[in-house]
Amino acid sequence: MALPLERTCPATGLRLFSTAETLVKINAVVAVVFLLLGFLWVIPSIINRVLGPGVVSPQLYYQATFLHGWNMLIFWILFFEVALLYFAASALLKTPLRFPGLAWGGFWLMLLGAVLINYLGVASPSNFLPFTPYVPLQAPPLFYLAVILFAVGAILAVFVFFATLHRAWREKTYGATMPLGAFGALTAAILATTTLLSGAIAFIPTFLWSLGWLKVDPLWFRHTYWGFGHGAQQVNLAAMVTVWYLLALFTVGGTTPSERLSRIAFLLYLLGINLGSAHHLLTEPTGALSSAWTWVNTGYLIHVAVLGSLIHAFSVPAAIERGLRLKGFTQGLFGWLARAPWGNPGFSALVLSVILFGFLGGMSGVTMGSYDQNLKWHNTLAVVGHFKGTVVAGTSLAFMGLTYYLLPLIFRRKLIWPRLAAWQPWLFGLGMGLLSLAMLRLGVVYGLPRRSGDTFQFGGSPFAFPYPPEMATLLAAMGIGGTLALLGGLLFVLLAVGTLLWGKPLTDEEIQNAYQVKAEEGHATPKGVYLLALLFLAFFLIYYLYNHWFLSQAWLIGGR
Repeated sequence: MALPLERTCPATGLRLFSTAETLVKINAVVAVVFLLLGFLWVIPSIINRVLGPGVVSPQLYYQATFLHGWNMLIFWILFFEVALLYFAASALLKTPLRFPGLAWGGFWLMLLGAVLINYLGVASPSNFLPFTPYVPLQAPPLFYLAVILFAVGAILAVFVFFATLHRAWREKTYGATMPLGAFGALTAAILATTTLLSGAIAFIPTFLWSLGWLKVDPLWFRHTYWGFGHGAQQVNLAAMVTVWYLLALFTVGGTTPSERLSRIAFLLYLLGINLGSAHHLLTEPTGALSSAWTWVNTGYLIHVAVLGSLIHAFSVPAAIERGLRLKGFTQGLFGWLARAPWGNPGFSALVLSVILFGFLGGMSGVTMGSYDQNLKWHNTLAVVGHFKGTVVAGTSLAFMGLTYYLLPLIFRRKLIWPRLAAWQPWLFGLGMGLLSLAMLRLGVVYGLPRRSGDTFQFGGSPFAFPYPPEMATLLAAMGIGGTLALLGGLLFVLLAVGTLLWGKPLTDEEIQNAYQVKAEEGHATPKGVYLLALLFLAFFLIYYLYNHWFLSQAWLIGGR
């Protein structure tokens, strides 16, 4: 049966237009398919790291690393973010999607590019470039063409978002101010525009270079590439924070203490977040970047974006506390936390995403991004540990939490196996947290390199390095954490796909009774979060200073 042109969600009161709703569904479904592929391709990497290259060959390791990175870091994340953009532009702003033909064209281009890259990764070892495909490393022209097709499709999706936003503004569909969720999506879309343009500047000449039509300077490629490579992660950051605010509202009716302050934090992202790209370039040859440029960007300007993240780090938990206190859970500093809906996978995914991103991804990113620390962290496994704390434990877990609401509200299906679903965020989040911690220590303390499938002395390789025996414990922790996270991820895919296939269709009345979303009204002071925020800042300072002290022990000076 065809969807009606427009319907009103019985739980949220949002107007859902059929074209936008269909595009949200198809992009979300395809995102989960690529998430599954990413989970499957990480298995050889985990085995290689834990058991050594004698079990999984370096060639299979590099193939798995290539396909895992593209499917998880790009395809799963971006397809889901496109679904989020269409939801924000149409449902939150109460207006039909502009240029639906372009939206479908963008979807098919993205899908074609993603399928081509997966095909190339399976078909030929010559395509196993790292996620940083630095010139003079060269893949066949079809690889660069696939990247360009995917990027063009994403640009079309962003254009449709802006066009719909303009219609909503012109027709005044959303009142005096834009909803905070739409404002966050706008921030992500602006960052996506600069990111995708940087990608075009990097990959179009490289495509022509692969055809033998022109030359590409390796240093120029690195500079332009990181406008794309790191910028993409900033899009993820803005989208993740947007989902945090949505989940706070959906799960406990929580709203930020100050929408103005939260909007300012998003604006700080636009001003300073792309400066984080600098930390990828700090080890370039002398003269590539001036000392003044590196110090100003990594020592000062980048903290504009850090301030934005700290504001969100307070506002989102404060929204949760306000929502629960206004529900009547007012006992003491943390009585609200004890009475929180921990059996709701959307809520537990939200809380774990905020905590793991802050303590693992955020702290390690600020530390790694400073000029002196970067010399020790660069190209070690600690960089991967940072990624796991940001894009995986942070962004992916938040997207999983939102999916538990998309299934009943958009797909109108009742979640299967709710008890298993309640455990899924914990299994995935805690496993990923353990994996990230082990990687950070292996990289910072022992200097274990990233993206190297044959680095262990017991592997018998002439390129292997001797490492102290205590590394075995950390490698075992990696294996345990990776396995738990993999099981949690596969469980999420099973729950999502199983709900679509076998979940009970829900009526409007059932949706309204079970998933009613209502912002709690009134005044409540987030006293508990005030204390938690101070403790977080104190731990952050100690961690930052400790890492600088630890760096001072790396190169002993004088007669010591």
